[in-house]
Amino acid sequence: MYVLTVDQIASRSNVDRAGHAVDLLNARYRDRLLLAADRTAGDEFQLATDDAGIALTIALDLLRDSGWSVGLGQGDVRTPLPTSTRAATGAAFYAARDAVTRAKKAPLRFALSASDAQRGADLEALIVLLLHLRERRTAGGWEVADLLHEGLTQAEAATRLGLTESSVSRRVAVAGIRAEAAATEAIVRLLTDLDRPGRHHREDTR
Repeated sequence: MYVLTVDQIASRSNVDRAGHAVDLLNARYRDRLLLAADRTAGDEFQLATDDAGIALTIALDLLRDSGWSVGLGQGDVRTPLPTSTRAATGAAFYAARDAVTRAKKAPLRFALSASDAQRGADLEALIVLLLHLRERRTAGGWEVADLLHEGLTQAEAATRLGLTESSVSRRVAVAGIRAEAAATEAIVRLLTDLDRPGRHHREDTR
């Protein structure tokens, strides 16, 4: 399983955004979460899923916002699962706690901890590279990326934005949109493989 522990940056000097984030994530992904997003303490919240793609998507979306420290943990959980995220425990939750603690000191506010420490460190490095690519993307690049993510073709995106197709193609290239898509697919496969030995959640004895 994958657990995300998310903490708001500089919450004491900013308005509390955790409640809105929890509501938004549950509305968008509730049927893909094993345990819904829920506050754990103050401006922090957690969620759990067995879908590597959803775990990565949520992490990337939150980090694009630049207002969160995100820890991604992978491992077993204690079963049967409770109805509330706050009542859940197990290795994945301990890993997510370790990850978010490290994320708070990381330049891009992300860390990953896993049952296989070396493979987890390798995946963290790859995701950080992906975050660096996304961090350099301009507003214009994101404009095109978001339209393509919605399912539009480059020609349709050009029409929507009032641009030529060649202009959109240049934005795609400069923004690294194709490279991001390929890297994201590869990372999801590696995350899925990372969780494979423990996908049948064993009873946690801790």
